[in-house]
Amino acid sequence: MVAGATLLAGGGVGAWRWWLGSAARPAAPETVSAGSTAAVTRTDLTATEQLPGTLGYAGDWRIEHPGPSGVLTSAPTVGTEVQRGQALYEVDGKPVFLLYGERLVWRDFAPGMSRGEDVRQLRQNLVALGFDSSTVDSDFSSGAGAAIRRWQRSLGQPQTGRLPLGTIVFAPEALRLVEVNAGRVNGPVVRASSTRRVVTVALPTSRQGQLQAGATVQMSLSGGGRFTGTVERIGRVAAASSEGSSQAGPPTVAVTITLAQGEPLEALDQAPVQVTVATATRKGALAVPVTALRAASSGGYEVVVVDGTTRRQAPVRPGLLDERAGLIEVSGDGVREGMRVEVPSR
Repeated sequence: MVAGATLLAGGGVGAWRWWLGSAARPAAPETVSAGSTAAVTRTDLTATEQLPGTLGYAGDWRIEHPGPSGVLTSAPTVGTEVQRGQALYEVDGKPVFLLYGERLVWRDFAPGMSRGEDVRQLRQNLVALGFDSSTVDSDFSSGAGAAIRRWQRSLGQPQTGRLPLGTIVFAPEALRLVEVNAGRVNGPVVRASSTRRVVTVALPTSRQGQLQAGATVQMSLSGGGRFTGTVERIGRVAAASSEGSSQAGPPTVAVTITLAQGEPLEALDQAPVQVTVATATRKGALAVPVTALRAASSGGYEVVVVDGTTRRQAPVRPGLLDERAGLIEVSGDGVREGMRVEVPSR
């Protein structure tokens, strides 16, 4: 039985080797009565390999309260998604609202404050929420104060036109709560991920060439569900991995794969998946169905060429295996495109 094709990497150069599992020598062919046939074709083949991955959420942020210390009086439950402009938690009964941005809050937002990129970030959020229609810049103008008052009115908050330190926090995007630290606020209040579903793969550095950003990959769950994704990012910093408690594995880089829209996987988190990646391709390869390949009595492999009522054995050398298509590359003097080869009946 054909076992598969393996990619050997040495010095950055890949070589393909056909392997027979534990069999030391191919078994002699069985006598097979004439059955169905398939054409020898020229086609593009792609070899694939499965890598283990984990289905989860992108990002990992620990949100610290920027204002005065106090008691955490309320927070959403773990798993809750919080969007821009919504309350992320409460300290001493006062809500702290989430806005989007990379910069942390470090001062009050109020009339008379100096210009800064944090002001621009705030104003971009006010525009996105629909409370500011002016041109966004880094100046806390009277328009910015008016926009804050409109936002405060919509929240039922006092309309001061100011945002004291501890009123808002910034995070890069919408958050999904992973952990809440109850009690007195001291350090991180919540730990959160993004709401975007991703699959992460620890890819051995020796296989970095097998994946490229933007490539589409197929994935499957242990229960059989299949879905697709796109390679978003391939890490550049290698990390040591471990195989068990005492043996270190090869260094790996983190690969992030985003899921296609509409995949019905909302209820799953930290689920193991298998990621199918292309490892090699052959353009215009001479190929037969893998089931047409037989072990020859003299060693090696053969196919049975059928020409009308005539059947003959033709020695072949197997090449690249395309498991998804069920085809394998073959070469040999006795086979050419358009011939018919015997395929055992199922």
